[in-house]
This record gives sequence, C-alpha cells and structure tokens, in this order.
Amino acid sequence: MASHPLAPAWLAIPDDANELAPSVWSSNVSRDDTGVLTVGGVSATEIAETFGTPVYVLDEADVRARAAHVLAAFSREFAAIGAEAKVYYAGKAFLSTEVARWVTEAGLNIDVCSPGELAVALAAGVDASRLGHHGNNKSIAEIDRSVKAGMGTIVIDSPQEIARVAEAATRHGRRQGVRLRVNSGVHAHTHDFLATAHEDQKFGLPLERAAEAVADIRSHDSLTFLGLHCHIGSQIFGADGFAESAARLLTVHRELLADGPVPELNLGGGFGIAYTTVDDPESIDDLAAAIANIVASECARLDIPVPNVAFEPGRVIIGPAGFTLYEVGTTKDVELNTDEGTAFRRYVSVDGGMSDNARTALYGADYSVRIANRTSDAEPVLIRLAGKHCESGDIVVNDDYLPADVAPGDLVGVPATGAYCWSLASNYNYLGRPPVVAVRDGVARVIVRGETEADLLARDAGLDAR
Repeated sequence: MASHPLAPAWLAIPDDANELAPSVWSSNVSRDDTGVLTVGGVSATEIAETFGTPVYVLDEADVRARAAHVLAAFSREFAAIGAEAKVYYAGKAFLSTEVARWVTEAGLNIDVCSPGELAVALAAGVDASRLGHHGNNKSIAEIDRSVKAGMGTIVIDSPQEIARVAEAATRHGRRQGVRLRVNSGVHAHTHDFLATAHEDQKFGLPLERAAEAVADIRSHDSLTFLGLHCHIGSQIFGADGFAESAARLLTVHRELLADGPVPELNLGGGFGIAYTTVDDPESIDDLAAAIANIVASECARLDIPVPNVAFEPGRVIIGPAGFTLYEVGTTKDVELNTDEGTAFRRYVSVDGGMSDNARTALYGADYSVRIANRTSDAEPVLIRLAGKHCESGDIVVNDDYLPADVAPGDLVGVPATGAYCWSLASNYNYLGRPPVVAVRDGVARVIVRGETEADLLARDAGLDAR
C-alpha cells in the first residue's frame, strides 16, 4: 500500500490497524476473544463503565516488574566490577502513595524534588533515609523539613545551599549526606548526544567549580560528601552519552579523592522508552552492562577504585505500564492540498486532551493509538487524535492509523502515558484531572481520585464572598 502524503516518513501503513505492538503497551495488555482490549484481566469497556473516561490506567504488575528488573540489572552488572548500585525512582514521572509503595517494595529508593513529592512519599510510609532530594531552588523551610525528616541524601545544586543544608543539619543534630550536582557538558536525547565545554542551564555547577564546592561541603562538620551527581538528558536510547559523561565525572572524582573519600557516583537517569513502533531504545540489561563496563574501564585508566553508583530512572519504569482511555465524541475529514494532489486527514476528537497529556503540545511528542472496545476489518485511515479544549494545538496523537469505521462512542487507548502525563496535567478550560486506576489480577481500583466540578469550585474564593 502506498504511503499517505500527509503521514510522516517514519509512519508506515499497518497491515492490521488493530494490532497492539508489544513495544508500546504494558506486558499484561491484550485483546480478548471479542476484540476488546484488556489489561491485567480487566476489559477496557469495564474500566470505562466503572470509572468513566478519560482515565489513566496503570498495570500494577508491570510497574512492579519493571522496577525490580531495573534494580536487578544494575546490581548484577556493577557487582561484577566490585561495586554496589542504588536505584532511585524519579518521582516526578508519576508519584502517588501506591506507586511509592510498589517501587520501594521492589527495593528502589525514591527521588523527590518538591515539598509535595516529599509529603506523598512520607505519607506512603517510605522511610526518609530511602529518599533523595533534588531541586534548583529548595527553600530554607523545605531544606529544614527534609533534614528533620531524616532525608537520606540532599543534592546540592548551588553554592548557597551548602550553608543552608549545613545549618539545618546542625539545628537538628544530624550529619546530612549530600551529593553535588555538576554539569558534564554532555547533552543526550534518544540516540544522539552532544559534548560541549559548558552548559547553559539552571541545574548544577560547572565541573571546574566542583573542587571549590566540595571543599566548602567538607568544611562543615554537619555534612557528609557522598559524591558527584549528573543528569545528561531524557529519553536516551543508548549508552554513548553516559560514556562521555562518566569519563568527565570520574576525572574530577579522582581529583576529589586526594582530599577525602568519594564513595559514590550518581549518573542520573533519562533512559528512554518506545512511544511508537519505530522507537528502538536499548534494553535496560544492555544499558546496565555498557555503563558498568564504561565505569570499570575509566577507573582502571585513572587507577582509582570503582565507586558505588546510583541511577534515577522514572519513565522507563512507569511510562510503558500506563495508557489513557478516552471515548470518541466526533470525527471529521479535512481535505488538504499536497504535491501529490488532494489528501484527507481524519480528525478524531476525544473527551480529554492537552489537560491530561501536555507532552504532545509541549514537546511535539509522538504517541500511538488503538481502538479499545472492538476490532475492525475496515481499511486503515490516517487520523489525528484531537482533544476537546478550545485550543488548536490540543492534539494527543499527531499521526497514526485507525480502522476507517472509527466512530463516536468508540473507546480508544493511547499507550505509554504512565510518565509525565498525570504529573503534567492541568485544569485548562476547567476540566477536572482524570482518575488514575490501577489494575492487577482481574481487579481495578482507583489510586488517585479524579476531580469533579465541585472540587474545582471548592477553590474559588469568590463563592465565599458572595
């Protein structure tokens, strides 16, 4: 079949527009005998009837398995070179008390970067010693709360934070472990990376200022310097960027050893996932092996002991385990002129949009979509999945193929929405944020309640004045 003139070059016309590509759906998603999408033994139609749409759906068993797999892979590979590996789940991807329990029960720590994320982790019963605290502008009150709670590590992001954390630790009679965030000059995204001498960004300190900052940290009796921290980017498909960044960090790490212990090295996160069938991220097992080899070879070259390492993945754990379920409201064909003549694009509008998935509008992110309540023998048609907001940029899926008989009342599922969709959600146009439903072993339950109009009006102080 010839390619569609309006489709991007990477998007092939599918042989079967009902097929659920394993690379973009959670491991427990399939279709039942009637063609209805199911997850963990619960059908999409049952989820929609019980909880309404739009609704975020999380495959609990898949989240737990991915968390355990990441920890096992890095622990195995670094044990082979004589080091230990810690894994912090990046809470900014998606955090609730249930998810906090899932990942910590799998053996992970949690990275938080706001008072709210800290509150959620503590409310979940997570021991504060298993938390790491990030942020480029932690307030004095925020630092004090973190230290008082018994925070495991605080990532120092600016010179002013050194004294602030030291004072809070002294006040609470603690010796606070800290890492120093630095910029390695490596920027990575998908399979590409760029290495520069300097970075123009709000996070961290330049590598050349690390020694000065570490000397300041070590001058405070209430602080324990644990090591350097660096995050090189997001949605990274390979190990090349980590190789360059690790080489630069370990050179400075070696210099810091001259004046005291440097027990750890935190290489951040950013491991990528597949959002479409053409995305091909390297597996966690291969990434772990490659990064361990990089660290081992660089330490041998520098003649220093291999430090313990830490990583902060979020998306790779929660992203593929989630999908968003919508109901189709309207469809319309738009006629456009192309170099090859007239072509049609079908707009399929759903009952959510950029308020529940901002990534398409913010980053031009690509997603996939499939009909969830049935299958169809109709030929594939190029569609654009649009939201219901009063905004022309309100698009959920820019380009994909669905059966030509997609119609109002159909349920559609957008996979790989577990990360950075609920956490970026808004009340644009006064839509309430959807609920989050976890599914496991044939049971679906709400783990984050959706917002109602009453919830939205409850914050409007004008009602009190009237």
